Amino acid sequence: MAQATETMATGRRKCSIAVVKLVKGKGRIFVNGKTLQSYLGNRPAVEMLVFKPLVLTDNQEKYDVRVKAVGGGIVAQAGAIKHGISRALVKISEEYRNVLRSEGLLTRDPRVKERKKYGRKRARKKFQFSKR
Repeated sequence: MAQATETMATGRRKCSIAVVKLVKGKGRIFVNGKTLQSYLGNRPAVEMLVFKPLVLTDNQEKYDVRVKAVGGGIVAQAGAIKHGISRALVKISEEYRNVLRSEGLLTRDPRVKERKKYGRKRARKKFQFSKR
């Protein structure tokens, strides 16, 4: 019975993990207890990124989204939320799979920060070289 009222999925990007819960509602998104606008600050481009799977499947007014996001920065968390919403929508209906797959929303972005190497300042940057 719980499956009919709410659907859960996990989204990931870089070091961020977002546990997404889709519930029947009016299209509001809450991240860690705050509204999406207050959580992201004044970033309309990042906000559009989060809404993309709901807009493509025409569900922006049908579901409320509750998210617990941890790790990484705001933009990486937004990417993880987008991935989690997409996966939850596919759990709700398999019809959405082709639309979301064609936009690349079901693919986990594999790019993560490269580790720092010894003898270097960062992963690839070298220390300043002095000839004399």
